Amino acid sequence: MTEPLFLKPYFQPKIWGGRKLEQFGYDLPEGKIGECWAISGHPHGPATIKNGPLTGKTVSQAYAEDGEYFGNPTDTVFPLLTKILDAEDSLSVQVHPDDAYAEEHEHELGKTECWYVISAEPGSYLIYGHHAKTRAELKQMIEAGDWDHLLRKVPVKTGDFVYVPSGTIHALNKGIMVLETQQSSDTTYRLYDYDRTDDAGNKRELHLKQSIDVTTVPNQDPQLDIKHEKVGDSTLTTFVTAPVSPFFSVYRWQVQGQLHLTKSAPYTLVSVLDGEGTITVDGKSFPLKKGDGRWGCRGVRRRLDPER
Repeated sequence: MTEPLFLKPYFQPKIWGGRKLEQFGYDLPEGKIGECWAISGHPHGPATIKNGPLTGKTVSQAYAEDGEYFGNPTDTVFPLLTKILDAEDSLSVQVHPDDAYAEEHEHELGKTECWYVISAEPGSYLIYGHHAKTRAELKQMIEAGDWDHLLRKVPVKTGDFVYVPSGTIHALNKGIMVLETQQSSDTTYRLYDYDRTDDAGNKRELHLKQSIDVTTVPNQDPQLDIKHEKVGDSTLTTFVTAPVSPFFSVYRWQVQGQLHLTKSAPYTLVSVLDGEGTITVDGKSFPLKKGDGRWGCRGVRRRLDPER
Protein backbone atom coordinates (compact mmCIF):
# COMPACT_ATOMS: atom_id res chain seq x y z
CA MET A 1 0.00 0.00 0.00
CA THR A 2 1.57 3.27 -1.13
CA GLU A 3 -1.29 5.76 -0.83
CA PRO A 4 -3.85 6.75 1.79
CA LEU A 5 -7.41 5.60 1.20
CA PHE A 6 -10.15 8.23 1.25
CA LEU A 7 -13.69 7.35 2.25
CA LYS A 8 -17.26 8.30 1.43
CA PRO A 9 -19.07 8.62 4.77
CA TYR A 10 -22.48 7.34 5.80
CA PHE A 11 -24.99 9.78 7.29
CA GLN A 12 -27.41 8.98 10.09
CA PRO A 13 -30.64 10.95 10.63
CA LYS A 14 -31.34 11.63 14.31
CA ILE A 15 -34.18 13.26 16.21
CA TRP A 16 -31.60 15.58 17.83
CA GLY A 17 -29.60 16.36 14.66
CA GLY A 18 -29.35 19.43 12.45
CA ARG A 19 -27.60 20.63 9.29
CA LYS A 20 -24.23 21.85 10.60
CA LEU A 21 -22.37 18.94 9.00
CA GLU A 22 -22.76 20.83 5.71
CA GLN A 23 -19.82 23.01 6.84
CA PHE A 24 -17.54 20.05 6.03
CA GLY A 25 -18.62 20.08 2.39
CA TYR A 26 -20.86 17.03 2.75
CA ASP A 27 -23.89 16.54 0.51
CA LEU A 28 -26.32 15.66 3.28
CA PRO A 29 -29.60 13.80 2.84
CA GLU A 30 -32.71 15.76 3.71
CA GLY A 31 -33.84 16.09 7.31
CA LYS A 32 -32.11 16.25 10.67
CA ILE A 33 -28.70 14.63 10.25
CA GLY A 34 -27.04 13.90 13.56
CA GLU A 35 -24.07 11.72 12.66
CA CYS A 36 -21.49 11.39 9.92
CA TRP A 37 -19.96 7.92 10.14
CA ALA A 38 -16.74 9.04 8.50
CA ILE A 39 -14.55 5.94 8.96
CA SER A 40 -16.79 2.96 9.57
CA GLY A 41 -16.89 -0.75 8.99
CA HIS A 42 -20.06 -1.22 11.01
CA PRO A 43 -23.03 -2.74 9.12
CA HIS A 44 -25.38 0.00 10.39
CA GLY A 45 -23.37 2.64 8.53
CA PRO A 46 -20.59 1.44 6.22
CA ALA A 47 -18.13 3.93 4.73
CA THR A 48 -17.00 3.29 1.13
CA ILE A 49 -13.49 3.60 -0.32
CA LYS A 50 -13.18 6.30 -3.03
CA ASN A 51 -9.68 5.74 -4.46
CA GLY A 52 -7.02 3.18 -5.21
CA PRO A 53 -7.39 -0.52 -6.03
CA LEU A 54 -10.12 -0.98 -3.38
CA THR A 55 -12.43 1.66 -4.87
CA GLY A 56 -16.08 0.81 -4.26
CA LYS A 57 -15.47 -1.59 -1.39
CA THR A 58 -16.79 -0.88 2.06
CA VAL A 59 -14.33 -0.73 4.93
CA SER A 60 -15.70 -4.00 6.30
CA GLN A 61 -15.25 -5.72 2.92
CA ALA A 62 -11.67 -4.47 2.62
CA TYR A 63 -10.91 -5.52 6.20
CA ALA A 64 -12.17 -9.06 5.52
CA GLU A 65 -10.68 -9.48 2.04
CA ASP A 66 -7.55 -7.29 1.97
CA GLY A 67 -5.99 -7.68 5.40
CA GLU A 68 -2.55 -6.50 4.29
CA TYR A 69 -3.92 -2.95 4.11
CA PHE A 70 -4.52 -3.15 7.86
CA GLY A 71 -1.33 -4.93 8.89
CA ASN A 72 -2.90 -8.41 8.63
CA PRO A 73 -5.05 -8.12 11.77
CA THR A 74 -6.39 -11.01 13.80
CA ASP A 75 -9.64 -9.26 14.81
CA THR A 76 -12.66 -10.56 12.93
CA VAL A 77 -14.26 -7.11 12.51
CA PHE A 78 -12.83 -3.66 11.89
CA PRO A 79 -12.58 -2.49 15.50
CA LEU A 80 -12.90 1.30 15.27
CA LEU A 81 -15.47 3.88 14.22
CA THR A 82 -14.96 7.62 13.70
CA LYS A 83 -17.97 9.97 13.67
CA ILE A 84 -18.80 13.66 13.60
CA LEU A 85 -21.89 14.45 15.71
CA ASP A 86 -24.04 17.58 15.37
CA ALA A 87 -26.15 17.97 18.51
CA GLU A 88 -28.66 20.64 17.52
CA ASP A 89 -30.74 19.25 20.41
CA SER A 90 -29.63 17.19 23.41
CA LEU A 91 -28.93 13.48 23.00
CA SER A 92 -30.57 10.96 25.31
CA VAL A 93 -28.87 10.21 28.61
CA GLN A 94 -27.23 6.86 27.94
CA VAL A 95 -24.56 4.32 28.80
CA HIS A 96 -22.68 1.66 26.81
CA PRO A 97 -21.63 -1.88 27.82
CA ASP A 98 -18.13 -3.30 27.94
CA ASP A 99 -16.97 -6.08 25.60
CA ALA A 100 -18.07 -8.96 27.82
CA TYR A 101 -21.63 -7.72 28.37
CA ALA A 102 -22.04 -6.65 24.74
CA GLU A 103 -20.82 -9.99 23.42
CA GLU A 104 -23.22 -11.93 25.64
CA HIS A 105 -26.30 -9.76 25.12
CA GLU A 106 -25.79 -7.91 21.81
CA HIS A 107 -23.29 -10.09 19.93
CA GLU A 108 -21.00 -7.21 19.08
CA LEU A 109 -18.18 -5.18 20.62
CA GLY A 110 -18.60 -3.03 23.68
CA LYS A 111 -18.35 0.71 23.36
CA THR A 112 -15.67 2.90 24.86
CA GLU A 113 -15.58 6.26 23.10
CA CYS A 114 -14.15 9.76 23.31
CA TRP A 115 -15.01 13.24 22.08
CA TYR A 116 -12.93 16.07 20.67
CA VAL A 117 -15.12 19.16 20.88
CA ILE A 118 -15.11 20.83 17.45
CA SER A 119 -17.45 23.59 18.60
CA ALA A 120 -19.57 24.39 21.62
CA GLU A 121 -21.97 27.29 22.10
CA PRO A 122 -21.43 29.48 25.17
CA GLY A 123 -22.79 27.82 28.31
CA SER A 124 -22.61 24.29 26.83
CA TYR A 125 -22.34 21.32 29.13
CA LEU A 126 -22.24 17.53 29.05
CA ILE A 127 -23.90 14.89 31.16
CA TYR A 128 -20.86 12.96 32.36
CA GLY A 129 -21.03 10.56 35.27
CA HIS A 130 -23.38 10.25 38.23
CA HIS A 131 -23.62 10.76 42.00
CA ALA A 132 -24.91 7.33 43.13
CA LYS A 133 -22.70 5.61 45.68
CA THR A 134 -24.11 2.07 45.28
CA ARG A 135 -25.90 0.11 42.57
CA ALA A 136 -28.99 -0.04 44.76
CA GLU A 137 -28.98 3.76 45.02
CA LEU A 138 -28.42 4.02 41.25
CA LYS A 139 -31.41 1.75 40.62
CA GLN A 140 -33.64 3.70 43.00
CA MET A 141 -32.74 7.07 41.47
CA ILE A 142 -33.18 5.85 37.87
CA GLU A 143 -36.54 4.22 38.58
CA ALA A 144 -37.71 7.37 40.40
CA GLY A 145 -36.54 9.61 37.54
CA ASP A 146 -34.49 11.66 40.01
CA TRP A 147 -32.27 13.05 37.27
CA ASP A 148 -31.40 16.34 39.00
CA HIS A 149 -29.70 14.48 41.85
CA LEU A 150 -28.32 11.54 39.85
CA LEU A 151 -26.68 13.16 36.85
CA ARG A 152 -23.48 15.17 36.87
CA LYS A 153 -23.23 18.21 34.57
CA VAL A 154 -19.80 19.22 33.27
CA PRO A 155 -19.12 22.49 31.37
CA VAL A 156 -17.46 22.07 27.98
CA LYS A 157 -15.89 24.40 25.42
CA THR A 158 -14.38 24.24 21.95
CA GLY A 159 -11.12 22.26 21.91
CA ASP A 160 -11.87 20.11 24.97
CA PHE A 161 -11.26 16.37 24.96
CA VAL A 162 -13.43 13.92 26.92
CA TYR A 163 -12.75 10.20 27.34
CA VAL A 164 -15.88 8.08 27.93
CA PRO A 165 -15.13 4.50 29.04
CA SER A 166 -17.87 1.89 28.78
CA GLY A 167 -20.07 2.02 31.86
CA THR A 168 -20.04 5.85 32.00
CA ILE A 169 -23.43 7.60 31.99
CA HIS A 170 -23.19 10.45 29.49
CA ALA A 171 -24.92 12.70 26.97
CA LEU A 172 -23.99 15.43 24.54
CA ASN A 173 -26.23 18.43 25.02
CA LYS A 174 -27.52 20.90 22.46
CA GLY A 175 -25.13 23.28 20.78
CA ILE A 176 -22.15 20.91 20.70
CA MET A 177 -20.35 19.32 17.74
CA VAL A 178 -17.75 16.63 18.34
CA LEU A 179 -15.40 14.28 16.55
CA GLU A 180 -16.00 10.90 18.18
CA THR A 181 -13.55 8.01 18.17
CA GLN A 182 -15.03 4.76 19.48
CA GLN A 183 -15.06 1.01 19.32
CA SER A 184 -17.10 -0.24 16.36
CA SER A 185 -20.38 -0.76 18.19
CA ASP A 186 -23.90 0.60 17.87
CA THR A 187 -25.19 -0.58 21.25
CA THR A 188 -26.70 2.24 23.29
CA TYR A 189 -28.76 1.87 26.47
CA ARG A 190 -30.99 4.89 27.11
CA LEU A 191 -31.83 5.93 30.67
CA TYR A 192 -33.75 9.11 29.86
CA ASP A 193 -34.87 10.85 26.67
CA TYR A 194 -36.64 13.97 27.97
CA ASP A 195 -40.01 12.36 27.13
CA ARG A 196 -39.48 13.28 23.46
CA THR A 197 -41.62 11.86 20.69
CA ASP A 198 -40.80 11.26 17.03
CA ASP A 199 -42.84 12.52 14.06
CA ALA A 200 -45.36 9.72 14.67
CA GLY A 201 -45.78 10.69 18.32
CA ASN A 202 -43.85 7.70 19.66
CA LYS A 203 -41.32 7.85 22.46
CA ARG A 204 -37.98 6.14 21.90
CA GLU A 205 -37.28 2.91 23.74
CA LEU A 206 -35.56 3.05 27.12
CA HIS A 207 -33.27 0.33 28.51
CA LEU A 208 -33.37 0.76 32.29
CA LYS A 209 -32.39 -2.78 33.30
CA GLN A 210 -29.43 -2.90 30.94
CA SER A 211 -28.34 0.58 32.05
CA ILE A 212 -28.38 -0.43 35.70
CA ASP A 213 -26.47 -3.62 34.84
CA VAL A 214 -23.60 -1.95 33.00
CA THR A 215 -23.10 1.43 34.72
CA THR A 216 -19.86 1.71 36.69
CA VAL A 217 -20.66 2.30 40.38
CA PRO A 218 -19.36 4.38 42.03
CA ASN A 219 -18.48 6.75 39.21
CA GLN A 220 -14.83 6.65 38.09
CA ASP A 221 -13.17 9.47 36.17
CA PRO A 222 -10.27 8.44 33.90
CA GLN A 223 -6.98 10.19 34.66
CA LEU A 224 -5.73 11.69 31.41
CA ASP A 225 -2.17 12.91 30.86
CA ILE A 226 -2.59 15.25 27.89
CA LYS A 227 0.76 16.18 26.34
CA HIS A 228 1.75 18.86 23.81
CA GLU A 229 4.86 18.69 21.65
CA LYS A 230 6.25 21.30 19.27
CA VAL A 231 7.66 19.91 16.03
CA GLY A 232 8.94 22.81 13.96
CA ASP A 233 6.01 25.22 13.67
CA SER A 234 3.45 22.44 14.27
CA THR A 235 1.93 21.22 17.53
CA LEU A 236 1.25 17.55 18.25
CA THR A 237 -1.12 16.79 21.13
CA THR A 238 -1.52 13.35 22.69
CA PHE A 239 -4.97 13.12 24.25
CA VAL A 240 -5.13 9.48 25.27
CA THR A 241 -3.24 6.25 24.71
CA ALA A 242 -2.59 2.94 26.47
CA PRO A 243 -2.86 1.95 29.26
CA VAL A 244 -5.70 4.42 29.93
CA SER A 245 -7.24 3.59 26.55
CA PRO A 246 -6.70 -0.06 25.51
CA PHE A 247 -8.73 0.29 22.29
CA PHE A 248 -7.29 3.36 20.52
CA SER A 249 -4.93 6.31 20.84
CA VAL A 250 -6.05 9.81 19.89
CA TYR A 251 -3.82 12.67 18.73
CA ARG A 252 -4.35 16.16 17.32
CA TRP A 253 -1.97 17.44 14.66
CA GLN A 254 -2.05 21.23 14.23
CA VAL A 255 0.10 21.59 11.15
CA GLN A 256 1.91 24.74 10.06
CA GLY A 257 4.37 24.52 7.16
CA GLN A 258 5.62 20.97 6.65
CA LEU A 259 5.35 18.13 9.15
CA HIS A 260 7.20 14.82 8.66
CA LEU A 261 5.74 11.80 10.47
CA THR A 262 6.62 8.12 10.64
CA LYS A 263 3.65 5.95 11.44
CA SER A 264 4.25 3.32 14.10
CA ALA A 265 0.85 1.56 14.23
CA PRO A 266 -0.49 -0.87 11.61
CA TYR A 267 -2.86 1.84 10.35
CA THR A 268 -3.99 5.34 11.29
CA LEU A 269 -7.43 6.91 10.99
CA VAL A 270 -7.33 10.61 10.10
CA SER A 271 -10.12 13.21 10.07
CA VAL A 272 -9.44 16.70 8.69
CA LEU A 273 -11.37 19.20 10.80
CA ASP A 274 -10.12 22.48 9.36
CA GLY A 275 -7.91 23.88 6.63
CA GLU A 276 -6.50 22.25 3.53
CA GLY A 277 -3.17 21.06 2.20
CA THR A 278 -1.45 17.97 0.85
CA ILE A 279 -0.19 14.67 2.16
CA THR A 280 2.87 13.14 0.51
CA VAL A 281 3.47 9.39 0.72
CA ASP A 282 6.53 7.83 -0.94
CA GLY A 283 6.90 10.91 -3.15
CA LYS A 284 3.26 10.98 -4.31
CA SER A 285 1.03 13.84 -3.12
CA PHE A 286 -2.70 13.86 -2.41
CA PRO A 287 -4.88 16.89 -1.61
CA LEU A 288 -6.45 17.15 1.84
CA LYS A 289 -9.41 19.31 2.79
CA LYS A 290 -11.81 19.84 5.66
CA GLY A 291 -14.19 16.88 5.99
CA ASP A 292 -11.86 14.24 4.56
CA GLY A 293 -11.78 10.91 6.34
CA ARG A 294 -9.22 8.26 5.51
CA TRP A 295 -6.92 5.63 6.87
CA GLY A 296 -3.22 5.81 6.34
CA CYS A 297 -0.50 3.69 4.85
CA ARG A 298 1.49 1.07 6.70
CA GLY A 299 5.10 1.72 7.68
CA VAL A 300 5.88 4.77 5.54
CA ARG A 301 6.94 8.33 6.10
CA ARG A 302 4.38 11.04 5.51
CA ARG A 303 4.68 14.77 4.91
CA LEU A 304 1.77 17.12 5.58
CA ASP A 305 1.73 20.56 3.95
CA PRO A 306 -1.24 22.69 5.00
CA GLU A 307 -2.05 25.73 2.90
CA ARG A 308 -3.85 27.45 5.78
